[in-house]
Amino acid sequence: MKKYILLIGIIVLILSCANSRTKESSAIAVVRINQLGYLPESIKVAVFGAKDKVVLESFTLHNAETDEEVFASTSPEPKGAYGPFESTYRLNFSKFITPGTYYIKAKAIKSPIFQINADVYDHTADFLLEYMRQQRCGYNPYLTDSCHLDDGYILYNPTKEGQRIDVTGGWHDATDYLQYTATSANAVSQLLLSYRDNPKAFGDAYRANGLPGPNGIPDILDEAKWGMDWLKKMNPSPTEFYNQIADDRDHAGYRLPNKDSVVYDPNRKGRPVYLASGEKQGVLKYKNRSNGVASTAGKYASAFALGAMVLNDFYPDYTEDLPKRAIDAYKYGVQNPGVSQTAPGGAPYFYEEDNWVDDMEFAASSLYKLTQNKNFKEQAMKYASEEKITPWIGRDTVVHYQYYPFMNTGHYELASALNDKEKETVASYYDMGLQLLHDRGKDNPFYIGVPFVWCSNNLVTAAVTQSRLYHRLTGDETYLEMEAALRDWLFGCNIWGTSMIVGLPEHGDTPVDPHSSLNLLEGYQTDGGLIDGPVYGSIANSLIGVELHDADEYAEFQSDLVVYQDDVGSFSTNEPTMDGTACLVYYLSAMEDNSLANGRHKKHYTYDGSGAIIRGDTLEKKIHLMFSGDEYADGAEEILNTLHKNDIKASFFFTGNFYRNEEFALYIKKAKEQGHYLGAHSDRHLLYNDWQDKKLLVSQEKFKSDLKANYKEMEKHGIRKEDATFFLPPFEWNDEIITQWADQMDITIINYSPGTFSHADYTTPKMENYKSTDTIIQSIFSYEQKENLNGFMLLSHVGTDSDRTDKFYYKLDYVVKSLKERGYEFVPLEDLMDFKN
Repeated sequence: MKKYILLIGIIVLILSCANSRTKESSAIAVVRINQLGYLPESIKVAVFGAKDKVVLESFTLHNAETDEEVFASTSPEPKGAYGPFESTYRLNFSKFITPGTYYIKAKAIKSPIFQINADVYDHTADFLLEYMRQQRCGYNPYLTDSCHLDDGYILYNPTKEGQRIDVTGGWHDATDYLQYTATSANAVSQLLLSYRDNPKAFGDAYRANGLPGPNGIPDILDEAKWGMDWLKKMNPSPTEFYNQIADDRDHAGYRLPNKDSVVYDPNRKGRPVYLASGEKQGVLKYKNRSNGVASTAGKYASAFALGAMVLNDFYPDYTEDLPKRAIDAYKYGVQNPGVSQTAPGGAPYFYEEDNWVDDMEFAASSLYKLTQNKNFKEQAMKYASEEKITPWIGRDTVVHYQYYPFMNTGHYELASALNDKEKETVASYYDMGLQLLHDRGKDNPFYIGVPFVWCSNNLVTAAVTQSRLYHRLTGDETYLEMEAALRDWLFGCNIWGTSMIVGLPEHGDTPVDPHSSLNLLEGYQTDGGLIDGPVYGSIANSLIGVELHDADEYAEFQSDLVVYQDDVGSFSTNEPTMDGTACLVYYLSAMEDNSLANGRHKKHYTYDGSGAIIRGDTLEKKIHLMFSGDEYADGAEEILNTLHKNDIKASFFFTGNFYRNEEFALYIKKAKEQGHYLGAHSDRHLLYNDWQDKKLLVSQEKFKSDLKANYKEMEKHGIRKEDATFFLPPFEWNDEIITQWADQMDITIINYSPGTFSHADYTTPKMENYKSTDTIIQSIFSYEQKENLNGFMLLSHVGTDSDRTDKFYYKLDYVVKSLKERGYEFVPLEDLMDFKN
């Protein structure tokens, strides 16, 4: 469901002013910015890069709507050559704090349009959960289908070898369908921490099963519990901690998860499930270097302990066993020190985790918070002192997932539970690592001090999160500029000018061809997924199996130093990862939570049970008029005249039947000329669901073919699908499955706001549910008086059966004027939907 909609005005500006990739690739210089935008009081720096030697002495900031110069600087900071650029400069405009939309001009080069506003991070953390739901194994709500229901059979457990174990659930790790406890337990912990520390950042628009529709529980916790359910299955006894499902035999070509036909053992159902046994593992050519269980057991323990604390308010019965599970896992880790790496198969690639004391520190710290047992505190302090700095920090290169998790969350959990000197000591460990990152990055224009190895964006995420947590613990602002630069890197202030999160911001330059079966085979986008990120040129040129499907649109910005390719074939740079995405949720929620600290109101939609948007923000006295039509148009002329007279922009949702009717063509043309929104209402006005029990009456194929036919008819009137992504379902009747199918087509379902009878203007006196025009009008004013009509979408029809002579549209002018007198503003649909949610 597209619930994350950028400001429409900004969209127009971006489309009209931002350089396209084609235009940009022929330019000799570029200005890179954070496409998401900047908080007014934050550090704000753009980067100028030129392919030639350039002396830049000044730059200016301009209002994007008026082109007025609003800020000027004569002190760009030169940073020399970097990557493909011969000349680079940092352009600091932090002193400018006025909200608005702007662009930067350096010499003759303009940046894309960006915004400065307190709401730029609103709903971004929730947006990342789109990808987490898409990665679900078992029931996959994105596909509305199930996969891997036979998982699995046990390996490396001598007393249960080959036995069946039910471990269906959890998340697929990336584009492949392997599942790892290391990444999944870390993801669960990060999601739980995100809600615990930043609860105001999260909304409720989805059910526990991941389908659209609120359920009274924040979506972040629905997702965390989904992962926790799987961890419980993977831990069937106090001494059994399973580490992995499947192996690289999974790498058998592009396919959807519900069509996965890979056979691991012809004599057994499902996929292999590897026990964390503390021994070297690998059933084919290659083996890992496992020598213990603590790295896995520690991750289980911290996830269970956090779950016991965070989920208890919502699931008290469910969390009863989590404290014991956490303690059992921790004890098992103490008894079995060392690492439990993932198991390879026929290829040498696996997660080569070499550290484990960080996992045990996080576990002990979480258990100390849960139990207040000082023994856990003392053990956590000991573990913390043994690995003060996460070992990848300061290095030029590391092997794949060698030091994981990429940030030691245990330091934060421990320090936040300590006082004075002990807190200062543990916080100083973060300081040491941040100083190394700062020293490595301070001489380049992007302050990038992470090694460009596989999953470099995960390292950037770890770095910005560590900086944020260090600042929370100490108030020290030493690293805020580096943090801002790394944050900006993820959203487009980088060599290539692209965001590293699919679909965020919605109309910015973001990955469009991620390494994904869903994208390649079906055209489904992996919205919210954090991609792997750029790698050293030496890595890009040495990987086996990388074959680009299209010409490299960033070719001019590749270099021997570092490469990023937005191509489905680039599994090293353009594959979204589940754990990287989950970790970024924390940082984005922290940014949003901080921006709400002064009591700022965050706008929200209202959803019905199907997940359709049925109302805009309820704190603003704005109303939107919407009309639907299928076989009648007798009121079209009257309605259009009334709207024109009152300077109102409405929306019209017509069926394919309506668009095909030559007698209605003039009305469609006039509505378009007046600037009204024209949308789809199904081609043949199908009934999707039974009126009584909402049983589905159409197949997905029927739904999609009918809706595509509707859009095809709209194209004949010059209405493009991309300009009409809001959809009013026929009969205003649908369920959550229909909403999800629409989402797969990048279409957002909306519906009228309940509470009045405006939608009943089609009824005739012979109908049991007949409502006269006076009754309809009375219902509108009565509801306004008792409640309010803030954010309302008021629906009526462009025509009715001739049996109804009492036409509501003749009273539309009266209703509009009366509501205006009560202080309401009638706004276009784009205005009512002008925020992310």
